[in-house]
Amino acid sequence: MLHGFLILRDLDNTILASGEVSQVGHGDLVTSVLVFHFKDGSIHEETAVFTQRTSIQLSTYHLVQRGKSFRRSTDLTVNVRTGKVTVISQDEKGKEESINTYLKLPNDLANGLTKVLLDNVDPKTAKTTVSMLVATPKPRIVKLEITPESGGSFSVAGVSHEAQGFVVKIRIGGISGVVAPVVGKQPSDIHAWMIGGKAPSLLKFEAQLYEGGPIWRIEMASPVWAQNELMHKK
Repeated sequence: MLHGFLILRDLDNTILASGEVSQVGHGDLVTSVLVFHFKDGSIHEETAVFTQRTSIQLSTYHLVQRGKSFRRSTDLTVNVRTGKVTVISQDEKGKEESINTYLKLPNDLANGLTKVLLDNVDPKTAKTTVSMLVATPKPRIVKLEITPESGGSFSVAGVSHEAQGFVVKIRIGGISGVVAPVVGKQPSDIHAWMIGGKAPSLLKFEAQLYEGGPIWRIEMASPVWAQNELMHKK
């Protein structure tokens, strides 16, 4: 269904990682995989299995983050049907923590589905709210509020196009949500740029990939051919 190449940069435009995204259908289920291989050997890998009948609904989710680019190594597994959540993490000092718990998970859980959701959000809708499970390392549910904004223009081969922008605010909720902005732990907003029309697609994405981390930029990438491959053999 989908196979694309990605590039991850910091906001100074330095390339940090190369990545790939794929979506494959198996009957009623779609498996979405996002992988980034960092130059320092770190890895970020997300696998989300979901259904998309009358609505998009997450079935299982698996996140792996490890290496120098991440403050904490994380292995998160979520089974939405059973509510089982497993978090295995290791801090900077090498101390490992394992959490196995059962939670009442909402039907609109959006882990690993940000691109899929943005493909389906109507830019005329003032606000779309979904849920997300985060592990810090204790798992908890937060809300994502998606609102449209101006996306500006871009060009392809000299032809100008208009982008649709979205901003995603993370609402922690409860007393933690009140305290977080005061102590500086409120997550940064996520910004996304889409091409609209009958087949919307993500163009650019800026977000933190882990709690307290820097904002990184993700963009689609095109293959670069070796010069000798461009010449036809006679």
